[in-house]
Amino acid sequence: MSKKIYLCLAHMSGQEMKYIQEAFDTNWVVPLGPNVNGFESDLKEFVGQNKEVVALSSGTAAVHLALLACGVGVGDEVIAQSFTFCASTNPIVYLGATPILIDSEPDTWNMDPALMEEAIKDRIEKTGRKPRAIVVVYLYGMPPKIDEIMAVAAKYDIPVVEDAAEGFGSKYKGQISSTFGDYGVLSFNGNKMITTSGGGALICPTEEAKRTIMWYATQAREAYPYYQHEAIGYNYRMSNICAGIGRGQMTIVQEHLDHHRHIAQLYAEAFAQVDGITFHHEMEGMESNYWLSTILLDEQLKVRNEHLAYAEGIHEAVGGAAGVVHMGATIHTDCEPNRNVEAMRICLDHADIESRPLWKPMHKQPVYRLAPCYTNGVSEALFKKGLCLPSGPCVTDDDCRRIIETIKGSIL
Repeated sequence: MSKKIYLCLAHMSGQEMKYIQEAFDTNWVVPLGPNVNGFESDLKEFVGQNKEVVALSSGTAAVHLALLACGVGVGDEVIAQSFTFCASTNPIVYLGATPILIDSEPDTWNMDPALMEEAIKDRIEKTGRKPRAIVVVYLYGMPPKIDEIMAVAAKYDIPVVEDAAEGFGSKYKGQISSTFGDYGVLSFNGNKMITTSGGGALICPTEEAKRTIMWYATQAREAYPYYQHEAIGYNYRMSNICAGIGRGQMTIVQEHLDHHRHIAQLYAEAFAQVDGITFHHEMEGMESNYWLSTILLDEQLKVRNEHLAYAEGIHEAVGGAAGVVHMGATIHTDCEPNRNVEAMRICLDHADIESRPLWKPMHKQPVYRLAPCYTNGVSEALFKKGLCLPSGPCVTDDDCRRIIETIKGSIL
């Protein structure tokens, strides 16, 4: 029996236990301490651009606090990318605001700048107010057309939050992701480029902004000899233990980036020779970290055992999501991957290879059925044809060859 190949698992450097042991030895087992300070310093050096960094409990927390810092509140509207994971949009709702969902352009699969501007003008006309903020995503590590997005944001004077949870280490014209907008979001979940087991960080423009974010992240305590609260705060700081893992991970971050790009190159070369399969490449001037390598299957491509696709419901979350998930009410929804994509996922699963459909667009999610959306059909078409392949630091060249041969062998 061959080993199970997972989509993207963390890989340890060997240095993590040193920092964790120091935390235990010095009794810093709390959401602050030397490792938190050290990790923030490491991240600040990595992202550059004179930015400040706050280590937090998750990337979702970082999105939430970034929006709060941008002044988002009850009744506001926030421009958001539809083609993404829900952690990019849910914090908008946490604040009592409404996401305005924008479709993608076909080159990077990220927010379409022209459609975004159309939406801004339309929201101003309809509501008399401009959106309070813009959240743009680095989907699967691919940089968006950030110059164009920032130009539109500047034209209407709207702050930008870069959700680079999937884009740690990606670059646009040589500049690191998460440093173009007003705030930048990073994630260190167990499946990201580097991990702290769970955690995230917010890239801030100034020291003052950093202090404000840290204040909100530590329950917004006032400077009194007792607990005085004049604003709603959150328990969002990263623990000293998790930060110790992060410090160890920072010693191998370039190794991880190089490996993801190497695996992507192996896939790109292999699938260039396969009719009906398209590998998603970065554009000129962009450097994707290829957090996940992705392919599109032509609708006419025939895959073995397509009759098994959607033959029965899924009993757990595809992608190995931890925790409790609801059983689906039906086998089908009104927007789902094509039968050949689901058949390919099943073929890979039977070979002990984890794969996953692309993110289902937020404007097709039942929870966002009432959110205004501006669509062009791009993200829905990609969702129906796309598949994410194992890409993490634990994927070897031999693993990659087995994945490629399994995919080729599943085509009729």
